[in-house]
Amino acid sequence: MQSEQAVELGQQAFMQALLIAAPILVIAILVGLLVGMLQAMTQIQDHTLSYIPKLTAILLVMCICLPWIFEKLTEYSAQLFTSIPQMIFGG
Repeated sequence: MQSEQAVELGQQAFMQALLIAAPILVIAILVGLLVGMLQAMTQIQDHTLSYIPKLTAILLVMCICLPWIFEKLTEYSAQLFTSIPQMIFGG
């Protein structure tokens, strides 16, 4: 395996990880921001109050996005496993 192939493989893996994690992270940020704004408006300064809405939103998004996440992971894994012989034998 040449260094260009290794860099490309690492870049593809990083992009897949970002793509898979993006919906969950975006929802967690948005819910955290919304709860923070509500806490500021009502002057409730309890740090543990934001955990329940965040966890609920993350679980909901994971339940909705899980088939898509599995599809992306299996596509990437299949692509990776089919390209391994080319990388090893230089074809």
